Amino acid sequence: MEYKAKKVHFIGIGGIGMSALAQLFLDHGAHVTGSDRDASPVTELLEKKGIKVIIGQKAENVPMDADAVIYSDAVPEDNPERTRARELGIRQVSYFEMLGKVSEGLSTGSGQGRKTIAVAGTHGKTTTTGMLAKILKDAGASPTAVVGSLVKDFDSNYLHGDSDLFVVEACEYKDHLLKLLPQVLVITNLEWDHTDYFPSLAALQETFRKAIERVPENGTIVTDPANPNIAPLLANAKAKVIDYTKEPAYTLTLPGEFNVMNARAAAATARAVLPNITDKTIKNALKDFHGTWRRFEYKGKTKKGADVYDDYAHHPTAIKETLRAFRAKTKGKVFVAFHPHLYSRTKDLFEEFSAAFTDADEVLIAPIYAARETDDGTVSSAMLAEAIAKNGVLTRAATFAEIENELEAKPRAGDAVICMGAGDIYKVADRLVACGK
Repeated sequence: MEYKAKKVHFIGIGGIGMSALAQLFLDHGAHVTGSDRDASPVTELLEKKGIKVIIGQKAENVPMDADAVIYSDAVPEDNPERTRARELGIRQVSYFEMLGKVSEGLSTGSGQGRKTIAVAGTHGKTTTTGMLAKILKDAGASPTAVVGSLVKDFDSNYLHGDSDLFVVEACEYKDHLLKLLPQVLVITNLEWDHTDYFPSLAALQETFRKAIERVPENGTIVTDPANPNIAPLLANAKAKVIDYTKEPAYTLTLPGEFNVMNARAAAATARAVLPNITDKTIKNALKDFHGTWRRFEYKGKTKKGADVYDDYAHHPTAIKETLRAFRAKTKGKVFVAFHPHLYSRTKDLFEEFSAAFTDADEVLIAPIYAARETDDGTVSSAMLAEAIAKNGVLTRAATFAEIENELEAKPRAGDAVICMGAGDIYKVADRLVACGK
């Protein structure tokens, strides 16, 4: 099988999931190479670990003797490296297909596959996955973990483990969740998202219903069974359902009620996996958890002394909850630079976005991050800025250069700036802090 390949090339290796999988292959003795369009903190991490990363995608990047080529979902079939792999007769596998194969069959030495713990849901799955991995690690369970961001406690998005426990962040987009066959399925919460693939909440729920019903009878589902979007999906579950909301509120360094809920989900899952784990181990692990890259991450100060944060929030609920926590800890003004992600999401959730910024004093909206989509002219950052402004928040659309200039000039000591979105808005935060040094 492909996971036993000794020479593997990754196209789009800088992707957060792809980079973790690359580290896993390296960990298991494979020679790993990869390419990506741009350098990033993730590609820098891979280079430090000894993985050769080529910036720019060309046919000659593919080693002629590669056993397998793994490609990111964002890499099209006509990509020059994928074309070259076909010409060479090299087997190509998508990231999520390979992740499924790894979770099914990667031997731990006993000849048996790993026990997969998949963390899914609309919000909080990255933080919950990181928290769970840390709890299990601190408990001595030695899990392997693939997380959707760089975890500060591991200095990576990958955690090496020697046991049969495989903790993985699972994404529902394009039914990728269904590539996995977890023994433990965690569903943090559920709202309509990935609107370019799921035409409705009901369509999204159907994917989660299938995932729930695939968990075996001797498995476990950890979720909030009272959540109205989740409750009806549990009717035909074979596995035991554990209500994570019954866990206590743990002391955290991370702010926000949403992180309290993430911690509850992680703690309940740890108890399901390790029945003998102590309350003390869970409490200490969560208290010491330092968070992940781009999740309420403190970056430093601007030249005028304003605090700068960066956050991945790109769904209206995540934005609203993050800003609520941000407002509670900020004495001065709150300035937000938001990078909308996808035309489809911005359009389908437009009303929710327009009401999500009420805890901000000023908001700057960057041009919509197109990613895999094209602009059909039906929605824009200017339209969104106008809608937010109608809800009483000073808001305007701006270019990245204008955003940087304004956030350098206006916020002062005691104020706070937060850059939000799934695109490359984090670069603004980095530059603001670099100018402040």
